[in-house]
Parts: sequence; structure tokens; C-alpha cells
Amino acid sequence: MTELEKTPEVPAMEDKDRIHEEQKVYDIIVVGGGPCGCTAALYGGRAGLSVLVVEALAPGGQMATTDRVENYPGFPQGIGGYELAEQMKTGAERFGAEFVSGEAKKVELGGKIKKIYTNSKEYWGRSVILATGASPRELGLPLEKELRGRGVSYCATCDGMFYRGKKVAIIGGGDTAAADAVYLSRICEKVTMIHRRDTLRASRAYLEPLKACSNVEILWNTVAEEILQEDGKVKGLRLKNVSTGENTQLLVDGIFVAVGNVPNSGLFADCLRLDSNGYIMADSTTRTAVQGVFAAGDVRRKSLRQIVTAVSDGAQAALAAEEYIASQF
Repeated sequence: MTELEKTPEVPAMEDKDRIHEEQKVYDIIVVGGGPCGCTAALYGGRAGLSVLVVEALAPGGQMATTDRVENYPGFPQGIGGYELAEQMKTGAERFGAEFVSGEAKKVELGGKIKKIYTNSKEYWGRSVILATGASPRELGLPLEKELRGRGVSYCATCDGMFYRGKKVAIIGGGDTAAADAVYLSRICEKVTMIHRRDTLRASRAYLEPLKACSNVEILWNTVAEEILQEDGKVKGLRLKNVSTGENTQLLVDGIFVAVGNVPNSGLFADCLRLDSNGYIMADSTTRTAVQGVFAAGDVRRKSLRQIVTAVSDGAQAALAAEEYIASQF
């Protein structure tokens, strides 16, 4: 008998374990309440399954921190990220999904009954959808957190339209930074790329379109040392040339940080397969190598990470979980 086929031991019915006597077992536990998690909860609820969403912060994930979402279908005038998150949560609750606030601290995913532990409580489920997302890697500069959404952004396709006709800087030299520069060059007056090396790491597929952008300038061997602000908004950057040591100032209206993302997968490193960048390995149906465990949204290894793709993953994960439960219980 394999580990996945073993039935978890039933807790002893002693007074100290009385909490488990009426322990509810959900059909689906969703870890993460972003657009992926909310969609998984919606689809799971509509399928008649009991669904619990465990979210460390407020629903919406990164989306909730975006001032304006203008690339999600159905909202031609755009919509606030927090407002969209609340609507997604309400939609899932309409079909019976429960939401609890708590950060998952420990997981047991190997048995037929999966367990999620927070600081104060444990939750049991027949299946688990991991929708913990990914966090943008920050520069670590003073004022960076305070100015997020006020000139500091980590997503050009999300926030680029706010800088139409303005001057912006992109920090980074990989595929994302190059793609962001090309995208922003069509919107902004001028785009300045800041890269700490003397060559970009981006692949040729991104470099060729970049060369054709007349309003993109690249500052080589340069790092950002300070974000300049005025009245609570980004005013520019203080830069340093790592070759000469020279300090300069660059006046811009917005700063796009493109130095990579960090998947929120550390909690699962001992029980699931991760790729070299820390993303959970799952197939196109979101199934992982562990039965009854599904990885969806930005935490899953895939080529595009947007709200719309997270929503798609959430729907697919709920379907996969529904099929798993029907075959196993």
C-alpha cells in the first residue's frame, strides 16, 4: 500500500482531543484567496462541493494592491483591484464557499484527508488547491513599500496605462524587463532601462523588438540606490554607475521593477516537486504528483501570470478536484 492509499488515523476520542470529534472535512480547501482561489471556490461551490478558502491577508492577493485593473475582460472602464477582489469573494460566497483569515503554517498532504494548520486552528479536506501565488521580488530600497501604487509598480501590463505620455524607468535586464520596455514604449514618452550589467540577459526574441524602440534608453552598469519622492509620489531615482562610481539623478513619473518573482511555495517544498525557480510542478489540469493536491495560479510553473490566467487556473483546478473526489470518495 502506497502512502497515498493509506487512510489517516482517526484521532483518539479523549477529552483532550474532543476538538476532533466533530471536525468538519471539506471537499476542497483552497489555500490562497486571490483571483485564482476565489474562482476555484466559486466553481467548487457551484458543483455542490463544500469549499473553504484560507487566506492570510485580505482576499485578492496582489490584485487587491493594484489601484486600477484595466486588462480584465468585462470592465471596459477598468475597476479597482480591491473592488474586483471583493466582487470575486462575494461571488464565491453566494455558492456557499467559506472564507477564513489565517496563514497556513504547516500542511499534511500525503493522506486521503489533507490537513492545513494555521496559528490557531487546523482544517481538514478531501482535496487541496494551492493558490498561494507569487510575490514580486523587491529592490529593498527605502520608501519602496510606501510608494507602491504611487509610482512604484511591479507589473507593466497592469499599470502601464497610468503613465501614458509620461517618463518611466524599468529596473531589470531579463525577458520581463525587455518585454515591459517594448510594451511601455508604445504608451510612454520615454522609457529608461536600468541594468547593473553591460549586456541584457533577455533572449533574442525580446531583444530584436527592443532595438526597434526609438524612445527606449538603456543605462548600463547602473543600479538604483534611492527612490526620490515629492508629496508622497515618485519623482525619480538616484543612480550609481558601478563601473565609475558616479552618482546621477533620473527624473521619472513611474518606476517598474522587473527583477523577477518569488513563488509563495516554501511551505510545500518538502512534499511537492518544485522547479529550479521554486514554482510548483503541475500539469495543465493543475494536478501535482500528490493525489488530491492541485496547484493553480501564479505559484504553478507556467509561461504567463495575469489575473485572467489565474482565474482560468482556478476553474480548472476546481474541475480536477471535483473529478478526484468523485473517483475517490
